[in-house]
Amino acid sequence: MNDPRDFIAHEAALLDEHRFDEWLALFADDGHYWVPLLGAAQADPFSHNSLAYEDRLLLQLRVERLKNPRAHSQHPASHSQHVLQPSRIEEEAADEVRLRTPFLYVEARGDDQILLSGTARHRLIRTPTGWAIREKRIDLLNATRALPAIQLFI
Repeated sequence: MNDPRDFIAHEAALLDEHRFDEWLALFADDGHYWVPLLGAAQADPFSHNSLAYEDRLLLQLRVERLKNPRAHSQHPASHSQHVLQPSRIEEEAADEVRLRTPFLYVEARGDDQILLSGTARHRLIRTPTGWAIREKRIDLLNATRALPAIQLFI
């Protein structure tokens, strides 16, 4: 998969198909998943709280929890659907690319359903085996409003 825009679509499909181990394998060893509490207005994960700022170890723990049949939060199981607009390359170098992808995210569990919108910002690095995620940042639209519990990965 040479085109990083195809990589972004593949990543979302893995999440929607609950292929969490394969999704986690897309992250570089030093990769991070970040959902700023202030959305696009937040400059970094250190000067203000975040909804999520997770390295590979924390992502692995969340994946293991989601796969555990005793996970209370997954009875009934959550399902997601990512609806992506075309990704736009914002910066490109020989071994790194930054992309911006507006999205709608639907998460359903039992009779409950939530709809979130925002922009995913990926920083990908080229590896010998293809692209890897160095950072995935989710800037939610209207991020400062009260949000429901999000069980899966946006």
